[in-house]
Amino acid sequence: MTTPVKLAIAYYSSTGTIATIAKELHDAGVKAGAEVRLVRAGELAPQAAIDSNPAWAANQTATANIPEASPADIEWADAVIFGTPTRFGNVSAQLKQFIDTLGGLWAGGKLADKVYSGFVSTATAHAGHESTLLALYNSVHHFGGIVVSPGFTDPAKFVDGNPYGTSHADGQGTNPVDDTTRTAARIQAERVIAMAAKLKAAAEAESHADIEAEPPTEAESPRRWWQRRR
Repeated sequence: MTTPVKLAIAYYSSTGTIATIAKELHDAGVKAGAEVRLVRAGELAPQAAIDSNPAWAANQTATANIPEASPADIEWADAVIFGTPTRFGNVSAQLKQFIDTLGGLWAGGKLADKVYSGFVSTATAHAGHESTLLALYNSVHHFGGIVVSPGFTDPAKFVDGNPYGTSHADGQGTNPVDDTTRTAARIQAERVIAMAAKLKAAAEAESHADIEAEPPTEAESPRRWWQRRR
């Protein structure tokens, strides 16, 4: 029997929108049968800046119990979903710095062949949803990872309309995460886990086949062994 998919959700959130979506992905992942780690990228902004924004300070307090992400979380995972608010159409500095700490794993080939996906939030409807996700996926290509986007694989995806990943426009805090975004997150989590499970099952089957394969005897020629294997 294939072991459960190990899913890491690694995100950065300032005022809480991404944290809310991350929790939705976590719950959907657990419900789908995965073993899930929810972790957050470390903060880089000075405390004075955080304290100057009540929503930012509130989110810092509300998520203080969520473990800070480490490379070990990514190495552990079969699938990784990264989350970030957009910063000028790009990945936030906090999440990018965490990704930059994965160089040792990358050099050892330990980021390859995993499933990766992403989610994002912006202040307005056309402020970098897709460009931020595409920028995030650039790193995945360097990892040798497998991008699994939600696509339009479920009718509900035509409602939120973003095939690249879950995204939400929060209207500078006036538009909380709604049912449309929650549904998109559920679809994304389920698809990531389903695809990772298929890859994991195939890898485990291949490993078992290698272990169980009968080795050739000294008396068998390479040709006779090749014929018998056919």
